[in-house]
Amino acid sequence: MRDASAAKIHRRSNGDFKMSAASTVTRRKALAAGLAAGLVATAFPRSLLSQTGNSSASLPRIDTHAHVFHRGLAMDPARRYTPDYDATLATYLKQLDDNAITHGVLVQPSFLGFNNSYIVECLKAANGRLRGIAVVEPSVSEQELKTLDQAGVVGIRLNLIGLPLPDFAKPEWNALIGKVAALGWQIEIQRKAGELAELAQALTAKGVTVVADHYGLPDPALGVEDPGFKALLALGSTGKVHVKVSAPYRNGANGSDFAKKAYPLLRASFGIERLMWGSDWPHTQFESTQTYAKNLAFLDELGLSSSDKTALLAAPKTLFRF
Repeated sequence: MRDASAAKIHRRSNGDFKMSAASTVTRRKALAAGLAAGLVATAFPRSLLSQTGNSSASLPRIDTHAHVFHRGLAMDPARRYTPDYDATLATYLKQLDDNAITHGVLVQPSFLGFNNSYIVECLKAANGRLRGIAVVEPSVSEQELKTLDQAGVVGIRLNLIGLPLPDFAKPEWNALIGKVAALGWQIEIQRKAGELAELAQALTAKGVTVVADHYGLPDPALGVEDPGFKALLALGSTGKVHVKVSAPYRNGANGSDFAKKAYPLLRASFGIERLMWGSDWPHTQFESTQTYAKNLAFLDELGLSSSDKTALLAAPKTLFRF
């Protein structure tokens, strides 16, 4: 069974707002007003509605990496992790509102496998405020990709942690990459830095934009001296690779210190226009030490000026089609 929040969202996505016949006219009017306000808040946070006269309000503040799920969903039999709590769309939207974030990107979590139906449901319910990154099999049909595209999906994710490297020269992979390129989608990669640059180069050579997760995930013992991280920096000049400055805690026990050293190097190589911030909400397996607000505030610890922070949060607007 889905939790109450997920069920409520599902009803909204189907437009089921009918009241009982016994409801009074006054009650119907009040409910209609409340629903209208809720839809406006979903499309644009209440915390920013009062700022429309400010020029900065025209720039989006985008969270490019979050996950939503609940325990009633079918889990991938091959998963390495199973959440014991719910991270629903309603809760995520509240995080955006509470932190003055205008838009978000839902990334399919690995434990849900290739079933992207919950992300699609959430994208539709969010009324254009969110975009999605799906996980698909190489054999996925062109029609299925087009259906995902129409729902607001703008790319696919290759979570390759602990998996063999894919051979992009194989016919099924070559076909998938061609379909992704035809849609103008991105391919997001989560892989340790040692192989990341090689994978990115193989994909960009086929005309696809690549997004590297979580600072590129270098060896925690080497940090910015990891040859793989240096190879990632070298890709900045291609103009085809973007990097998420997200989840420093996924870069080892000293991840925050690493991120403070890595950010200026990434900024110099990629320019702020090809960097992006992600909350990594709900911080799976790090829930006890992380919060949404803490990860947003970490941008200040990286030394970003107010103007740079504004630019960073708005940078992926075109890439994610906002």
